[in-house]
Amino acid sequence: MKKFNNIFLKKKILIYGLGKSGFSSYKFLKDKAEIYLFDDSKKITSKFKQKTINFKKIYKFNFDIIVISPGINLLKCKLSKFLKKNLSKIYTDLDIFYSFYKNKSITITGTNGKSTTCQLLYDVLKKQGFDVKLVGNIGNPILSTKNIRSKTIFVIEASSYQLDYSKLFNSKYAAILNISPDHLERHKTIENYVSAKFKLIKNQKKNSLAFINYQDKYILQKIKRNICKSKIIKVNTKLDSKFITSLNNDYFLSSSNKENLSFVIEIIKKFKIKKRAIVDTVKKFKGLKYRQQIIFDNKNISVINDSKSTSYSSSIEMLKKSNNIYWLLGGIPKKGDKLNLPKTYYKNIKAFIFGKECRKFSLDLKNKIEFKKFPNLKKALNTVFKEIKKDNFNKKTILFSPSAASFDTFENFEDRGSYFNKIVKKYLNDK
Repeated sequence: MKKFNNIFLKKKILIYGLGKSGFSSYKFLKDKAEIYLFDDSKKITSKFKQKTINFKKIYKFNFDIIVISPGINLLKCKLSKFLKKNLSKIYTDLDIFYSFYKNKSITITGTNGKSTTCQLLYDVLKKQGFDVKLVGNIGNPILSTKNIRSKTIFVIEASSYQLDYSKLFNSKYAAILNISPDHLERHKTIENYVSAKFKLIKNQKKNSLAFINYQDKYILQKIKRNICKSKIIKVNTKLDSKFITSLNNDYFLSSSNKENLSFVIEIIKKFKIKKRAIVDTVKKFKGLKYRQQIIFDNKNISVINDSKSTSYSSSIEMLKKSNNIYWLLGGIPKKGDKLNLPKTYYKNIKAFIFGKECRKFSLDLKNKIEFKKFPNLKKALNTVFKEIKKDNFNKKTILFSPSAASFDTFENFEDRGSYFNKIVKKYLNDK
């Protein structure tokens, strides 16, 4: 593919953070520039001995560019002082991608539903014969993509961290699904968090399209300031009930997944795809692992693995969905997170809090929802199964929706979700 003039060629570049994003940036740039590597973990840097630069030497180097991984917290990392002095040199893998490839891209951000919307949009475009790639925060580093052609369309999931650090990235189509307080331990204020999300559409050009949820208060407050050059398309997330019924897919009965689908429908119109053409794809869509995923269901018990839930806002809908809910929650709570669940639902829920932050969750639930505390997830789940046997409810729902980050005990939400599935499977097999 033709390479465009860009700022990354033949430059002295430091890549900071050697996870998926950083490693893919290194592989992409290693033959195009003079590359140096650094990671806070010595275990990781030991794998790249020849290219790794010593911590003390970094301050003596005059780098042209610093490519930083989204997971690096500028305020709490080993190179914090160095980065603060060189803010103007910081870029991301999204910036590198945009500098080399001018393909059409559809970028999705928001607090909840990003991955599901991206996957569904990808499936629809693929089914309609488009050359499409699914990349970004969903787990596929954008710079590791192969076989890119001029007609290739990128569906990109972008986090607030990626957008916050990016300077050049621009997307022809962009969507902000929703915003609720999240990642405030990093962004400090909700205003900063919203601004990071809005960089996606603020940086768009005049001929670009921005899709927004016009019922979201944070989005509306920001959009009223007229910060966008692109054309704003207000997405109506209230889909026609007859259309939803015609899909015959329980996955789209929840309001959050209706919202995700409504964005997909609006976006595909710009590719001259009609709503009725996507019905077969949507009917077969089963959702993603660990996102409101039903892993067991019979006339007595339903078990839902929603390990992806890292805040109260991402759990609330499932807490409203049925009676007799046995809710498992715990992990690292999000700063400023609040449980905005109407009182009418309190009596339907029994909570089982696990982990080191039990006290914080206990205070949140006190005088609202009946709860018990446990040192770990396994013990909490064992108690849930014991109580289910004693309770005389007709149908019971075990909801694993932690409302917190996973890093206190697990590598990520996938690791946490997989662990939950193993415990459940073992219990069901032993019955």
